[in-house]
Amino acid sequence: MNLIKSTGTFSLFVILSRILGYIRDFFIAIYLGSGPIADAFFVAFRIPNTFRRLFAEGTFNAAFVPSYTSELLSSKQKAQKFANSVFNLLILVLFSLTILVEIFMPSFIKLIAPGFSEINDKYKLAIDLTRITFPFLFFISIASFFSAILNSQNKFAAAAAAPLFLNIILIICFFIIKNDTDLVYYLSYSITFAGIVQLIFLIFFTRKYFYPKFNFSFQINKKIKIFFNKLLPSIFSSGVTQINILVGTIIASFQASAVSYLYYADRIYQINLAIAGIAIGTIILPNLSRYVKSKDKLRLENLQNKSLELSLFLSLPATLALLIASDEIVSALFGYGSFNEESVKNSALALFYFSLGLPAFSMIKIFSSFIFARNDTKTPFYFSLISVIMNVVISVSLFSEVGFIIIPIATTISSWINGFLLMIFVLNKNYFSFKNSFFVQLFKILVTNFVCIGLFKLFINYFNEYFIFSNSYKFLAIIILVIFIFAFYLLFSILIKAFKISDIKLKY
Repeated sequence: MNLIKSTGTFSLFVILSRILGYIRDFFIAIYLGSGPIADAFFVAFRIPNTFRRLFAEGTFNAAFVPSYTSELLSSKQKAQKFANSVFNLLILVLFSLTILVEIFMPSFIKLIAPGFSEINDKYKLAIDLTRITFPFLFFISIASFFSAILNSQNKFAAAAAAPLFLNIILIICFFIIKNDTDLVYYLSYSITFAGIVQLIFLIFFTRKYFYPKFNFSFQINKKIKIFFNKLLPSIFSSGVTQINILVGTIIASFQASAVSYLYYADRIYQINLAIAGIAIGTIILPNLSRYVKSKDKLRLENLQNKSLELSLFLSLPATLALLIASDEIVSALFGYGSFNEESVKNSALALFYFSLGLPAFSMIKIFSSFIFARNDTKTPFYFSLISVIMNVVISVSLFSEVGFIIIPIATTISSWINGFLLMIFVLNKNYFSFKNSFFVQLFKILVTNFVCIGLFKLFINYFNEYFIFSNSYKFLAIIILVIFIFAFYLLFSILIKAFKISDIKLKY
């Protein structure tokens, strides 16, 4: 496997998805803003979308890929039988869960957004919209199963491209429906429809490797039990960042518009997390599992060090840029229509504190993969549990005094602790060791970042009038600046060898 090439392919589709996601959110900001209707829609959207991230962005892979890879190394027939049993069990469990939640949706909304129950209209709207969007969970979770099959075969493009459909369908919905009073209902139906389309798309690309057979009289053998015993901890541990955000949504529901502020901030920093953490973690897992199984220590060590190095290379510049220009970035991306200056200010404040945790969010994905490759999902689960408990304690205890801003602060603090716990564990267990070359590269990456971020700050200050809220060209200005600085970052990195062109051809 070529790490940089595979990450590049995966990231290309991720970037396309995020660009389309921004266009989608741009229209949401214009038409819905950050009021009660937007809050209700974001809860209805966030619930199934959080589960999508939990399943599709590495969590299902963490449990499935090592087990399925092990079966593949044994025989294709065993792998087919194992995958089919998992597939049928998933159908039963997810269908039952969907029906139960649909029936008890009022109670479910009280659990997910308890603050909404105090405002009757918002509460009823959230119930109606979530009933429409929740089946998306069923379709997208099954789709993640087919993605995991492809990832096990080192085929990443189709799985990375599938999320494009959700954004494309929602954007089309805006163009067709526009400012209709029932827009949020049409958007909600579009979400579920997108789940069906993604599932069909992935089934088509997986047909060469796996043929699903519906058979509900299968036997749950030891291997299936082991897989599902790993799946539940992996959902919690690999998706800890998403769980912390969901916890934040629950707490934020008690403050008007807070859910919306957090949503817009989340959308921006998730662009980099998807590349620097999720993409790399997903790509390295199949080969890590193979090297652990074959006891190829040299390749394992090289892949682990290079993946961590690449993650920091991608996450650090985004972190510094978001810290320096969170106001300008939020204003340029969303500061239009119903999204006023107050909305920009509050979303930018949330983004500032979220971005402090961006390297930690990426570290969690990378270090967790080192452990998942050894068929261990329980250890990251325990660390994640500590993280979530800490997040809840900090958020709940200080929410009444500080307001919604405590949520990104608590998420960042708990994520850094989680990341360091994972790092200490893999080092102590000798699952991972830093090569001397890693620290040399890290120093070069830091030098490159400080040079480029200084230049970025200089341009922000010098051309300040182009980034103010009232400027009509602020979006174009921020895009030009980001492209210029990123190009400079790559060139300077190549010059001081923080990034080596020769690495593009290396296979790990």
